[in-house]
Parts: sequence; structure tokens; C-alpha cells
Amino acid sequence: MAKNFIVETSARHVHVTQEHLEILFGKGYELTKKKDLSQPGQFACEERVTVVGPKKELAGVSILGPVRPETQVELSATDARSIGIAAPIRESADIAGSGACKLVGPCGEVEISEGVIVAKRHIHLTPADAEELGVTDKQIVWVKVCTPERSAVLGDVVCRVSTNYARAMHIDTDESNAIGAGRELCGEIVEIG
Repeated sequence: MAKNFIVETSARHVHVTQEHLEILFGKGYELTKKKDLSQPGQFACEERVTVVGPKKELAGVSILGPVRPETQVELSATDARSIGIAAPIRESADIAGSGACKLVGPCGEVEISEGVIVAKRHIHLTPADAEELGVTDKQIVWVKVCTPERSAVLGDVVCRVSTNYARAMHIDTDESNAIGAGRELCGEIVEIG
């Protein structure tokens, strides 16, 4: 098995609770799957919302399914600054004390007092993948990515290990643009913290 992994760009998106989904889209509403994502059971939805900050808004932001226990908005640092939200760099689901915003859907609006983050770059790994790569859950590593004109080593990458994952690294659009990432990008761990 190769010791590298795909590196995917995770664009701005929203995860919602069932309660917030129904406020935004109507009572009893269910998400409509558009396409499966690389992580098992995760999917992009047809539904989109507007994320409203103090300065301006981002229209047409995708919702990812399935519904979650907490509503969470994942933006790039550029997105967050452009709409006036102080969004900390965090792992998914670590939303305590994070940024606030308003979500607007076709049937209603939801104000969230926390939940807006810039996702910390991370690698999803199965336990077997982690063992092969010599890492453990929550371990921080450095990853080399080679692109035609902007190869880089990305530090502070958290390893996330679960039997529910598929081997893939996720970076946001700011990071992707900075390295000139294309559709088929691979990474390799070069240092383990």
C-alpha cells in the first residue's frame, strides 16, 4: 500500500441540525443528496443557504449531509474576514466560543451564536492506515504536497483516526489556492510531531 494519500480541497460549507434544517427549508424537510463525498456516509446536498456576517453575506453555500448534532459553518479565513466574522482555526465539531452568523434559507433564518470555524487541515485515516503511516489519532504531522509550480510542506496537520473514515487529507480553498492545487493532488507525511 502506498504511503501517500489524496489531498482534497474542502470549499466553504454548512452542516446543520434537523431543527435548523426545518427552520431554513420547512417542517419535515430532508436533505437531497447531490453526490457522495470521499468520507463514507458524507454527501454534498442540493440545498444551499446564505451565510450572513456583520459586513456582508455569502450566497449559495452548500449544505453537507447528513444532519449533525450541532450546526457548523466552515469557511476559509478569507471568506470569514470578507463577511466580518472572527472564525478561529479549529477541528470540526470544536465550536465552543467560535464565530457567530445568520443562516438564511428559503423558509426562514437561523442565528447561531457560535459554530463558524476555519477548519484545521487534517488527514482522515482508518486505524490500519494510521498504523501503516506510524501515526495516532490527534497526532500533528507535516505533509509534503507537490504541485507543478508551488510545491509546499504544510505543518500543523492533525491526524484523525476512525473506522468510519477513508484515507484523505482536507485543506481549505485558501490553502489550495496558495499551493496551486489541481484535481489530483497527493500528500506524504514528512515529519511526525
